[in-house]
Amino acid sequence: MKPKRCFIALDLPREVINEIKRVQKLIGKKFIFKGKYTELENLHLTLKFLGEIDDARIREVRERLKRVEVSRFDVKLGKVGVFSKKVLRIIWVELLGVSGLQEEVDKALDGLFGKEERFMSHITIARVKYIKENEELIEYLKCMKVKGGFKVDRFFLKESELMDDGPRYRVIESYRLSDRENIT
Repeated sequence: MKPKRCFIALDLPREVINEIKRVQKLIGKKFIFKGKYTELENLHLTLKFLGEIDDARIREVRERLKRVEVSRFDVKLGKVGVFSKKVLRIIWVELLGVSGLQEEVDKALDGLFGKEERFMSHITIARVKYIKENEELIEYLKCMKVKGGFKVDRFFLKESELMDDGPRYRVIESYRLSDRENIT
């Protein structure tokens, strides 16, 4: 059996997707770049990228993720930013409040995969190949305001199949979070 390209993710509700669509349109009205915006149906937050893994490893991941014990929690959209200001490649929207779940996923997969050393909770909204107004776009993004949030009640193990027209994602398994509220 051929290995599958897998990752663990949060899906986004329609209201958040609509907010990201609004941000993409605002950027598109002001700047033209070579590259592409993330398709709305592909917007998600990656908690952990697993890479190419075989069926036996997928079975082990599925079982270990069942051990993640996290209560439902609220997240909200943060700032809009970029990776690498010198050679801008990725435009993202921050998602605040996810680190606890990501750490628990890391613990559950300890020994199978390395720990995420530099997890940055972001939703990729565009991939840039070239833009002339690099610094102007970065300054514009710093001033952007995004709003919205949602209650996280589940996360997913997904497969990513790379196609000519972009990736296609398929849910392998869904994991519900606990109904009990976190007490802080």
